[in-house]
Amino acid sequence: MSTPAAPAVEKNDFIRQIVRDDLAAGKHARVKTRFPPEPNGYLHLGHAKAICLNFGIGREFAGLANLRFDDTNPAKEDPEYVEAIKADVRWLGFEWSELRHASDYFLAFYLAGEKLIRDGKAFVCDLSAEQVREYRGNLTESGRDSPFRTRAVEENLDLFQRMRAGEFPDGARTLRAKIDMASGNINLRDPALFRIKHVEHQNTGAEWCIYPMYDYAHALSDALEGITHSLCTLEFEDHRPLYDWSVDNVDFPNHPELWSYLPGRGFPTVPSKPRQIEFSRLNINYTVMSKRKLLTMVTEGLVNGWDDPRMPTLQGIRRRGCPPAALQLLADRVGISKQNSLIDFSVFEGCIRETMDAQAPRRMAVVEPVKLVISNLPEAHEESLTFNNHPKNEDFGTRSVPFARELWIEREDFMEVPAKGFHRLVPGGEVRLRGVGIVKCIEVVKAGDTIRELHCTLDPESRHGLPGADRKIKGTIHWLSARHAVPTEIRLYDRLFTVPDPDRDEDGRTYRDCMNPDSVRIVRGYVEPSAAQLAPESGIQFERLGYFCADRHDHRPNAPVFNRTVTLRDSWAKPA
Repeated sequence: MSTPAAPAVEKNDFIRQIVRDDLAAGKHARVKTRFPPEPNGYLHLGHAKAICLNFGIGREFAGLANLRFDDTNPAKEDPEYVEAIKADVRWLGFEWSELRHASDYFLAFYLAGEKLIRDGKAFVCDLSAEQVREYRGNLTESGRDSPFRTRAVEENLDLFQRMRAGEFPDGARTLRAKIDMASGNINLRDPALFRIKHVEHQNTGAEWCIYPMYDYAHALSDALEGITHSLCTLEFEDHRPLYDWSVDNVDFPNHPELWSYLPGRGFPTVPSKPRQIEFSRLNINYTVMSKRKLLTMVTEGLVNGWDDPRMPTLQGIRRRGCPPAALQLLADRVGISKQNSLIDFSVFEGCIRETMDAQAPRRMAVVEPVKLVISNLPEAHEESLTFNNHPKNEDFGTRSVPFARELWIEREDFMEVPAKGFHRLVPGGEVRLRGVGIVKCIEVVKAGDTIRELHCTLDPESRHGLPGADRKIKGTIHWLSARHAVPTEIRLYDRLFTVPDPDRDEDGRTYRDCMNPDSVRIVRGYVEPSAAQLAPESGIQFERLGYFCADRHDHRPNAPVFNRTVTLRDSWAKPA
């Protein structure tokens, strides 16, 4: 009988406390969050924390959470990424309340731009990108006003409408907010709101040739969707004044003419004034999470695609066999704070082990086989032995494992000249075969220096249930029936980089120079028949070897393929 699940522990961090306080004060009838990725690449480990936070808060407070694609830069975006992101969110165990795109609101953004022009808070600027940077100043020098800042409202409206109509080439003009070129926050020095890009969009086609800038579109999307708490990572803290400026000055709630068409198109929009709150991102050593560098590794063939099990992408982590519950545990363990920190990769691996130890059934496999022949059993001997599928949970049930005269054991479980402290099989020595009994090595058959077979005898009195079964033997090893074991491809994955800080390029060293040549080793081994029958993505523990997963793409019952998810113990830990 299974143990009753422990009651859920209430999570508490500064963001959740803000949410509780806001609800208690009656600021919101219902919490609404969003996860707003740009579909210009695959999600990675860092995004998992944001997904768990946004969707988790929506779930914990009986609120809502949207998935919104920030598709304002069509030159870099692809429907392939959209579908992968949706799959990743669902794999992590979450479902969105509404699926939205920033492009759903392009007309609202445009109408808001016209409003800002009429209010004297935006102007059309003819400066080139290089000139804008020159005029902006720096952290120690104020910026200078654009010579086009004083254009009349009517001229700005005319130019903005002609920008939309496609009269001007890429980069010829921008719509800029009129804020403060002397601001200590460079983001407020008349930032661009729209730029010209004659690029077809995946959702809107050729309808638009001007596209909103991220800070403007993100803030207004949150307002249009009725988001109450806009959660983002710390690098956006300096952008919060621009976020608030956009929300306050467009003021959707009091200007329904800017958005009233949306509900008629099926969008249940009730604009709000969202609150942006920043938190520290998830940083893990021994990995790289720059989209640019990940793309380079894929395009240069340094890895085998975005879902290579060594990649920190959620697609790669999933293919390697990491359970989604391990990522949720990692997010909880790392916590939510304002303090940036670097998490050791072993913390992530520990979350995987902890999760898989509870979830994964046990099976036997032999990675580097050597044959063991039990000489005192008949050649035709065959029987089925019963094994528990999990040593700590009877609900997993049992399975039958075939046993015969000829077995496969791990090569490292035999040592012809034993080292000190070696307690497995040696010439003339004894070892216990898991679930079978005690065998003694009586002969080592070799071809040159290569061991071909180990001939052993089985103590019949040491079989399960017999008087000699409790005889003390220090070593116990696993095995497979050579007649019944299924040949298997086993991919032994390890960390992709050999140093903790591969993302830091210095002294001529780049992340390419830090790649681990032993990050994958492919061997041909054997598994018991029931393991071969597992469905793709099934996670298991191969006893004494580690946690593995049936590959989601390549695994077949007649040609099984298993990926090592993580070793049983931290092999990277420094000796005490």
